[in-house]
Amino acid sequence: MRIPRSRSPLLLAFACGVVLSGCAVTSGVPAAASAPPATTAPAITATAAALAIPTATPREEPPAVAADPVAIAAQVATAERAVRDHGLTGATLAWMGHLQQRAYRAVAARPEWHDAFLAAVPADLRGVATANLDATADLRATVVPGPDLPSAWRIVAPAPMEDLARYYREAEADFGVPWSYLAAIHLVETRMGRIRGTSVAGAQGPMQFMPGTWAAYGEGDVNSDRDAIRAAARYLRANGAPANMANALFRYNNSQRYVRAVTAYAEVMRAEPDALRGYYNWQVYYLTTKGDILLPVGYGS
Repeated sequence: MRIPRSRSPLLLAFACGVVLSGCAVTSGVPAAASAPPATTAPAITATAAALAIPTATPREEPPAVAADPVAIAAQVATAERAVRDHGLTGATLAWMGHLQQRAYRAVAARPEWHDAFLAAVPADLRGVATANLDATADLRATVVPGPDLPSAWRIVAPAPMEDLARYYREAEADFGVPWSYLAAIHLVETRMGRIRGTSVAGAQGPMQFMPGTWAAYGEGDVNSDRDAIRAAARYLRANGAPANMANALFRYNNSQRYVRAVTAYAEVMRAEPDALRGYYNWQVYYLTTKGDILLPVGYGS
């Protein structure tokens, strides 16, 4: 018997990065004045000449995206290679992951750029770029932008990437669900734990569980990354994973676009585990009628 759960917050607000599969966001007042303000994404003004990895600080924040699909393809190539380079860590890695995210969002917002962008991506990265772009576009298509920012959200720093990677792997070992699918759900639902707050439908925690679903599959604290990841693995296993991941994901969120997007991100990580280094640094964006709004760490505090 199926236990219902809500759509995640990110799907509702593609601005978060992907679309939170969660509940619809209600109109609300922006964050309190004491919180860092949300930031309207700057105009796309970078040029192809500014594609080298920036090692000096300060870097432009958020990273500017180029003004045409061919130049954006060059930025994506730089970012995709950078996040796989273990010599890059810390702020430089975070900056490249953010550039990667913003580049895909820019092309997803302009469907007429799709073909030219992919044609300009180097052949060895075209499969990854296609998966990331199509997933981003699928999630964006599920969002109806509203005028207001979420008033019930807080944006916090995620747990260390090494800890999250361990939680995904432990859950895979115990329940048989591929770690990359757990990471992809975590990414889509709350940007790997950055979004805190109960959705308007009542979903809670970093993997966005409804109370009844948590009661059946959860152990421990619904707001704990580790406990929520393990509960997600139990739920997916009960609904056909790993043999039928498509069915398990559809039961997790009744949207074929959600299923395709999570599968795309998961398969990128399954083929190239280092792709997690980029996704981990994707930020929370909220799509409004005024455009993409970046919700920085500290928003809503």
